[in-house]
Amino acid sequence: MKRVFELSLASLMLCVAAARVYGEPARVNRGHDPFLQISKAVGDCPTPLGPFETEREWLDDSHYRIERGNSCWIEGRCRLPNAYLYDAEIADSVQRRLANLNVATHWREQSTLWLTLQRRFVYVEGCVAPGFDKKTFLTELAKTADVERVIDNTITDPHATQLPYRTQADPDKPVLNPGN
Repeated sequence: MKRVFELSLASLMLCVAAARVYGEPARVNRGHDPFLQISKAVGDCPTPLGPFETEREWLDDSHYRIERGNSCWIEGRCRLPNAYLYDAEIADSVQRRLANLNVATHWREQSTLWLTLQRRFVYVEGCVAPGFDKKTFLTELAKTADVERVIDNTITDPHATQLPYRTQADPDKPVLNPGN
């Protein structure tokens, strides 16, 4: 009986070790980019992956992230030395702007949306109801202080087989025409 227990324990330890080696790599918001859910009226909307990435993805993108972040300042378009330094402040401003915009348009009642902020870009991902005035919403969102660009990655069908953004449920699934 003791031998069976020892073999079972050894098998369990091998399984745990194999799971660590072959398991999914951890996805972390390594750049501390703001990622906010701003509404939740449309049911079953797939949750975007947002800024969560594996260490390999982070390392692959690091050179470009540094280059894109600094070029804004080098070109004289930013007062701060890196475009990513604006993101936390923009996240606060965007929330105030959206609260004000909701009074006029009631956009929260017609959408399930998340925002990812990276280097003064606002990525809008999620679901909107048919008839949602996307043009007005995105135009008004773009008027937020220090926002350089708003990228629309929204859908009207939460059960669509292809999406314009990566999801937390299936982060490796290819996307359909992301970023407008």
